[in-house]
Amino acid sequence: MKTIRDLELKGKRVLIRTDFNVPMNEQGEITDDLRIRMVLPTLEYALAQGAKVIIASHMGRPKGKPVEKYSLAPIAKRLAELIGKEVKLANDCVGPEAKKAVAALNAGEILLLENLRYHAEEEANDAAFSQQLAALADVYINDAFAVSHRAHASVEGITAHVKEKAAGLLLHKELDYFHRAIDAPQRPLVAIVGGAKVSSKLNALTRMLDKVDKMLIGGAMANTFLKSQGLAVGASKVEDDLLDSARQILADAKAKGVKVYLPVDVIAADRFAPDAVCKQVTVQDIPDGWMALDIGSASVICFSEVLADAKTIVWNGPMGAFEMDAFARGTMALAHAVASSHALSITGGGDSNAAVTQSGEADNISYMSTGGGAFLELMEGKVLPGVAALE
Repeated sequence: MKTIRDLELKGKRVLIRTDFNVPMNEQGEITDDLRIRMVLPTLEYALAQGAKVIIASHMGRPKGKPVEKYSLAPIAKRLAELIGKEVKLANDCVGPEAKKAVAALNAGEILLLENLRYHAEEEANDAAFSQQLAALADVYINDAFAVSHRAHASVEGITAHVKEKAAGLLLHKELDYFHRAIDAPQRPLVAIVGGAKVSSKLNALTRMLDKVDKMLIGGAMANTFLKSQGLAVGASKVEDDLLDSARQILADAKAKGVKVYLPVDVIAADRFAPDAVCKQVTVQDIPDGWMALDIGSASVICFSEVLADAKTIVWNGPMGAFEMDAFARGTMALAHAVASSHALSITGGGDSNAAVTQSGEADNISYMSTGGGAFLELMEGKVLPGVAALE
């Protein structure tokens, strides 16, 4: 697979697919610009080579029609601040307005196309729409790892209609770190898996048993594993239809010599609210009607000891409902433990990255992946359509 460094860019129209689908508050202000900052090296390289830089991205789920709150205008403003250059915003991503904006572009200038998902054809991977996007460019660069598991027009379809295509520096970096962590890791390799649902990570959990030496399971998904072992978990979030799957994963892990660590204590609350009554209890003593919303201090000590000996750590999903201070301590403590380890550490997904950033340990993590779904699909052993299209 070629990267942007392998292509001649001078004077060419270079269309770079990015993922600028960043979180915003109700005032339309960007609350986390990690995904914008991560693609700066690719943009700066293209500009330095004298390219006419055209950026394509989506934002939110406008369902195939223009919705003002999903406009990329705030992205253009923030990108201009970060890169120190004017970023022009086209009124559309295809059609006369987009063509006119691209035609007016000079070498070393940046144009951001308006939200791709204002057109339903983007997610439908429509061939005609793909051709319209391709007509704007001489070179196509995919630097959107976070959507490379989607066979969309701007990710996969467009590659059939451009002569020159390659990976951006971020996409290449993402795949390189994943390979180092999963395919050729220094051992022991420890996976931390959290979040709300076993269902969304079932395939990844199953496949990881062939890769990892140890696995730490936290978050609401741990409740399903605990209940599968006959424990009463009160009103905690549980996927009852996956109790057999959880039991099977634990049995397979034992057969393969993979040590799986579940919480031994939790922070239980009488309801899911910032002012809820909370107490720390062992997993055997969760009161009826109460819910487990974070791992407890004994679990933190146990998990941290496992991480201290790790040489490679892959983390996807928080240990509790860390968006509320009362239930954030377990996740924050684990972030500190990962950061202070001597391991190659990779976090994947929005929640995991947000937790690491909140803990103040972002600079002490080896790599924070921009893709949650794409990261999980790689863990499942799947081929990403956006990556396969470049090979």
